Amino acid sequence: MKKLKEITKELRLLIDQQDENRHLLIRKFILYSPKMPLRLHQQQLIAESKQFQLSVYDAYFTQSNLNINCFSWGKGKTKVLLTHGWASKGLDFYELIVELRKIDDLEIITFDAPGNGSSISELSNLILYVNSIKAIYSNYAKPNIIIGHSLGVMANAIAIQELAFEPDLSISIAPLIRLKENFEQSLNLLEITQTDQETFFTNFADEVNVPASHFNIIERYTPNANQNHFLAFDPDDYISPYAYLKDFLDINPSINAKSYHDIGHYKILKSAVLINDVVEKVKILA
Repeated sequence: MKKLKEITKELRLLIDQQDENRHLLIRKFILYSPKMPLRLHQQQLIAESKQFQLSVYDAYFTQSNLNINCFSWGKGKTKVLLTHGWASKGLDFYELIVELRKIDDLEIITFDAPGNGSSISELSNLILYVNSIKAIYSNYAKPNIIIGHSLGVMANAIAIQELAFEPDLSISIAPLIRLKENFEQSLNLLEITQTDQETFFTNFADEVNVPASHFNIIERYTPNANQNHFLAFDPDDYISPYAYLKDFLDINPSINAKSYHDIGHYKILKSAVLINDVVEKVKILA
């Protein structure tokens, strides 16, 4: 978090200048994922896990293979994959992992995407999240149940589409629906000019070969009338506005959506009510 504050402070100083470094700082501001240290209870849970590494190729920042740190609990035949959001880590699912471990015949798997948690990389992006899921699917275990939070929901949706597989159960918690609009929200908070925002999005499209608007769950989600998909949200979530979510749900009526009030985007992961609902759905398949 300290580094993000430094980037933000420096960027504010350059907003009204024509220094080209401001474009590099805008890119870094968007693509740097703040890191919060593990708390003691999270460290203890990691100590009880099986730990392993997989690698993904980073075509965007280092042009090299990056290790992703992965963790699992249990040896059951039903595999549950947890995909964290931006500025997060696998152990931010702590409360959910603790409850899922009480279910027999599960293996619970999570990971730190590059640039998040304990996985080393200065910068990160959604594609590295997606490729991390693919690495687990191809080299470790095919998940029967896939659970995501925030940006992790979008990563799950894209990975499912690109791998052409259908999990027995998908659970989406406070999903991020439109990545471009989320970027704009962050840039507007810093009062980045419209001209500089347009430059950022042009450079972004050149870097990843598609525009930021491409990363939109409405466009990237593969609907299935027989799907088993539970979606949890707070209608007053500022980070993932309900207006975008409503558009998504309106065209995917088979999704079982439930609202949780006065929780917010991050605290929803600690909600005892939500965790109980998720556990009950997992128990049916375990």
